[in-house]
Amino acid sequence: MVSTVIAGAGIGGLSAALALRAVGVEVVILDAATELRPLGVGINLLPPAVGRLIELGLGAALDEIAVATAEMAHFDRHGNFIWSQPRGLAAGASWPQYSVHRGSLQHMLYRAVLERLGPDAVRTGTAVRSFTQHQRGVKVVVAVRGTEQRIECDALIGADGLHSAVRAQLYPDEGRPLWYGMRMWRGVGRAEPFRTGRTVAIAGDNKSAKLVVYPIAVELDEHGMARTNWVCEVADPAAEPGRADWNRTGALADVLPYYADWRFEWLDVPALLASAPRILEYPMVDRQPLPAWTEGRVTLLGDAAHPMYPIGSNGGTQAILDAAALAEAFAGEPTPEKALARYDSVRREPANAIVLANHDMPADRILRAVAERAPGGFERITDVLTPDELAELDRAYRQTSPTDR
Repeated sequence: MVSTVIAGAGIGGLSAALALRAVGVEVVILDAATELRPLGVGINLLPPAVGRLIELGLGAALDEIAVATAEMAHFDRHGNFIWSQPRGLAAGASWPQYSVHRGSLQHMLYRAVLERLGPDAVRTGTAVRSFTQHQRGVKVVVAVRGTEQRIECDALIGADGLHSAVRAQLYPDEGRPLWYGMRMWRGVGRAEPFRTGRTVAIAGDNKSAKLVVYPIAVELDEHGMARTNWVCEVADPAAEPGRADWNRTGALADVLPYYADWRFEWLDVPALLASAPRILEYPMVDRQPLPAWTEGRVTLLGDAAHPMYPIGSNGGTQAILDAAALAEAFAGEPTPEKALARYDSVRREPANAIVLANHDMPADRILRAVAERAPGGFERITDVLTPDELAELDRAYRQTSPTDR
């Protein structure tokens, strides 16, 4: 009998396995993919999540694959500077903020799981379909390459993403993810370093078109170009969202027209988009916060628990914080039921608050105000925004992007 089964070998599931093993819990991870490949593009990890990974002994490995972010800076759609805020160690946090390729981070966590938990700790090609709880544990039904099998365990952790089978059984009437009319394209290209060389830059606004861009590698190529992640958010309310799949292929011809004349002194946006060998397309969706994540010996974690609007650097961050809280609960409680109940009570409300905050971030309202008041650009931002409005940008990010626990 396995102590704990984790459904899903993403960032949250792998982090949970490492954290649980550190407090003595036996873990097996099941993932539907037949092979775990380093897919995706860049993400940001906020300092509290980085701190949890450092506590697990992964600080040096993380530093090798990531860029320590120095600042976040906002610009209008013409590239004119609006505001900036130091990030990570530059902001006085206890740990860095990192920009990193999601696939590289997942692969780093995967290697650590195999080293610490053994080569059989992750079972690929194994999809969790359903579960049944009984007095002594949980019976998990899985599909393994066309066959159905059953696994007995003490507890089941659903870390199986936006389309979670575990969540679907807990909330069978929930329906499809919620679509708000914003489409996102993402890619990794090449660009000359800008500002600090470790800046997360945001240009434009989410009423029409918005760009997020940041380096995900410190080293430059032979032409002095940095490996640079980009995200394009475009309002597209009349379109059908399609299935939300982080690895769905997009097309340059679909996204480039929105940014064809976005050439700044510090960045040639069309050239950056065109330099990406692969483009991904994603409808920006989430789900309503749940009244409970846990039912007996079963709980949810990461995107399965709190899928959120993909802004504010919080998706991977919150999954890692979930993992740390889950391990702390197991370390402090005598039974799986009590541990999962404690985890739910500690993590659900803070994560749900971020889900709701991402719907209506004050920063987005202020950036829309800049676009409306100065559509052709400006020379001084103080001619466009009041001191109070600029201060609100700072307050908004400190609320949704904490620097410490």
